Amino acid sequence: MKPFRPERARVRHEIGATVRLAIPLVLAQLAAVGSNVIDAVLSGHVGAHVLGAVAVGASIWSLAIVCGIGVMMAVPPSVAQLDGAGRRFDVGGVFRQALWLALVVGVLLWFAVRHAGPLIDLIGVTPSLRHDVERFLAAISWGAPALTCYFALRGLSEGLSLARPSMMFSFGGLALLVPLGYVLMFGKLGIPPQGAHGCGIATATVLWLEMTGFAVYVLKHRNYRGLNLLERFEWPHWRRISALLHVGAPMAVTLLAEGGLFVATALIISTLGEDVIASHQVALNVAALFFMIPLGLAMAITVRVGNAVGRGDASGVRYAGFCGIALTLATQLVSATLMLTLPHFIATLYTHDRRVIALAAQLIVLAGLFQFSDGIQVAANGALRGLKDTRVPMAITLFAYWGVGMPVGWWLGFHCGLGARGMWMGLIAGLSVAAAMLFTRFWRSAWRERWRRHMPVAPEAPTQAAPA
Repeated sequence: MKPFRPERARVRHEIGATVRLAIPLVLAQLAAVGSNVIDAVLSGHVGAHVLGAVAVGASIWSLAIVCGIGVMMAVPPSVAQLDGAGRRFDVGGVFRQALWLALVVGVLLWFAVRHAGPLIDLIGVTPSLRHDVERFLAAISWGAPALTCYFALRGLSEGLSLARPSMMFSFGGLALLVPLGYVLMFGKLGIPPQGAHGCGIATATVLWLEMTGFAVYVLKHRNYRGLNLLERFEWPHWRRISALLHVGAPMAVTLLAEGGLFVATALIISTLGEDVIASHQVALNVAALFFMIPLGLAMAITVRVGNAVGRGDASGVRYAGFCGIALTLATQLVSATLMLTLPHFIATLYTHDRRVIALAAQLIVLAGLFQFSDGIQVAANGALRGLKDTRVPMAITLFAYWGVGMPVGWWLGFHCGLGARGMWMGLIAGLSVAAAMLFTRFWRSAWRERWRRHMPVAPEAPTQAAPA
């Protein structure tokens, strides 16, 4: 295996391109987190009962979000590879099939969310909350098709290295959610108070408005001209859709595995008492907030690697991947430093309870320790996604999270008596194994050029000639 000796000028160029692409994506992810915060704040001011119903319903809805986003993650690398290959005129065909896939997945998620009774029973929701949880889910389920179509549009735009629209419409949705949620939940302008049901209606409405606005923008803006997005009507083409599913379905499983690990950890920790639960929630919220930075960078790395694959540029793949991972480590150094040096201060921003602050500070320190492994695993996964390599990474994450992280956490937490700290040490173990294996996978793929098998090939049927 050859050593990687980067040229300074090319490193500077790659880092600059990645940062310019990543900043809007990071802000878009922060806006997504902001919508959860708005729902929680509005619900909390209505009452503890509504807050509880929305919290449970949002947890179930998040599983649908993960599935939808995971499948539609196939769009950015597919578009980026075509763009890198200079075949923008073929992007329209991919996008039309992605819309069919988005509609099917959206309808399936709509049905699943509306029939989540068995999952509600599994979670053990108290009878007093069940009715409002079901009303929340019934309302928000109508936003599922809009969500998947919105991420098809985002995937198109980000695959073309146009990330600002994602940021713009994410913050636009955030700005709409505040007044709409307030009116519906509290009952203003002659509308009776809707509580948790109103929260679901507001979120679903905002999703449709975001999707519609993004669609109009894409169809009208000059940056998307020449892509032939809606040049003609196409029925679903199974081979092209299966190619998208080949990349996207494993990503959905990967995200569910990671999200499921944290959900299961929270459920296990919930048996340890109210103070422990509160401390865990504080630390998890801090970790999730900081995670938006490497997640946005990983999305940018996917596009940069995909562009290089489309060009058939072997050194470009390595520069995009390794520079992106190095950049992620730099941001994680800042996150880790803050968590390791200011854990008590960070905890006091969430609560004034001394017992909660003391335990939360310990968990925040542990969160600081896994910043580097968390950054490497998400960045390496983003690079592999740019190569359209998702099946082996899916197996790696399943093994790392559920074969290592959960058993180690359970053993340390309950057999060794470390409680919540032990469970978080299990998270460190799982993320560390995932980071090592995913980085090794990308290193070998980049040097052995396995990615060439996933390069864009000539279309099966004649396509419209590229515009002059």
